[in-house]
Amino acid sequence: MGQLLDGKLVAASLKEETLKQANELREKGIIPKLTIVRVGAKPSDLAYERGALKRMEACNIDVEVKELDAEISQDDFVAELKKINEDPATHGILIFSPLPEQLNDSEIKYLIAPEKDVDCLSPINVAKMNVGDPTGLTPCTPTAVMEILKYYDINPTGKDCTVVGASNVVGRPVFELLLNEMATVTICHIETKDTSYWTKQAEILVVAVGVPKLVKESWVSEGTIVVDVGINFDKDGKMCGDVDFDNIVDKASMITPVPGGVGSVTTSVLAKNVIKACKQQNGLN
Repeated sequence: MGQLLDGKLVAASLKEETLKQANELREKGIIPKLTIVRVGAKPSDLAYERGALKRMEACNIDVEVKELDAEISQDDFVAELKKINEDPATHGILIFSPLPEQLNDSEIKYLIAPEKDVDCLSPINVAKMNVGDPTGLTPCTPTAVMEILKYYDINPTGKDCTVVGASNVVGRPVFELLLNEMATVTICHIETKDTSYWTKQAEILVVAVGVPKLVKESWVSEGTIVVDVGINFDKDGKMCGDVDFDNIVDKASMITPVPGGVGSVTTSVLAKNVIKACKQQNGLN
């Protein structure tokens, strides 16, 4: 059986360091604060919000939730966002997405203050990530992948890595973060002719497509390190990932479980980003 990459251990390690830094900031009279912007009350948003609130409390970070009406207009949303941008007490802003259809994501991503953009919505932070600029704020879920690798001393440098899924939310950022670590990275998407060919080449395989158990045992070579970002539910209502865990776990050298893998680390990265943003805004980085 492959070694389980336990996200809860990674999250606990990040929480310990983040709490230490938060307490140091408070000793200087600086109160780190996250503002969450939620439009409506989608169950998925509320579930993530609960986890985020719990993690911020554990890390001694203040948090405020701005709940906006599900029918809010673009102009009213922009006005609210500008207020939060200009609020000196807010160091990090998290906007839950996808936003309702009446709101224009393409405009909003340019309006969020880049220095407070703790989930890398702003094109400025995307560009900083792409060129490896350490002052940028990287997206939480892709960074959680990298934190798991780091915690378990998995060095991507020089390794053949395959990312399945090319979304702007996970797949592309993971590609860039691995590339920044000098990995050799292949990314597969819906038009890839033979995804299984590329997954079998991988020493590190990251899967983020949102399709239950898409990656089969025959797609994975012996000894591959498998990081499963997917969170799905199978026909029996059981939570599962994008890889066929039960049939791959004995073939992989290391593998993340679902639940208990990448998802467990995401809110810890969010807290870490809030502290980073707070320190930078106060000239402490």
